[in-house]
Amino acid sequence: MTDIHVTVETTIPDDRIEMFHRLYEEAFGPLRAKAIARQVLHREEFHEEMVDPRVHKHVARTASGEPIGLTTLTRHLETVPWISPDYFAARYPEHAARDAIYYAGFTLVAPSARQGAAFHAMIKSVVQILVAERAAVGWDICSYNNTQLSFADSIRAVLDEHIDVEVAVEDSQTYYAAQFTGDGATKGG
Repeated sequence: MTDIHVTVETTIPDDRIEMFHRLYEEAFGPLRAKAIARQVLHREEFHEEMVDPRVHKHVARTASGEPIGLTTLTRHLETVPWISPDYFAARYPEHAARDAIYYAGFTLVAPSARQGAAFHAMIKSVVQILVAERAAVGWDICSYNNTQLSFADSIRAVLDEHIDVEVAVEDSQTYYAAQFTGDGATKGG
């Protein structure tokens, strides 16, 4: 499937949101049991992003117009509840002064199209905007998607098409769990 085109949309019409939510659930639903941090937006959160014009939607479509992928991108960092806009403003003050700091919220491709060109086409669409604005952009990838699906490598491959880009791991958070076993769990109290 090489005839992929990407449209950039500010809002998804209400009558199309459910179809996009199904795609989202197909792509992200399995992460509920594969990542400690919540990776899946609640239905209401998803709907909010789809109708918020501050969050641009890069939609990958087949030649027949069927949506098979979606990437969100915003310069309104307050729309991304799991990040700190203050961090980005402090880290990139010149970009902040130009309103040129973005966050890529999520990228999904329908499971049936994962071996095709949709992922690359959407990331390329996003990168064109970022290059034109000499922007700074953040994104996050859970460990499962990095180790099992090599998302960081896939994104890096698209970014490497541009010689004037520096990519660095900015932060990480390690989640721990402890399991108390045996009789010692009930003693001492």
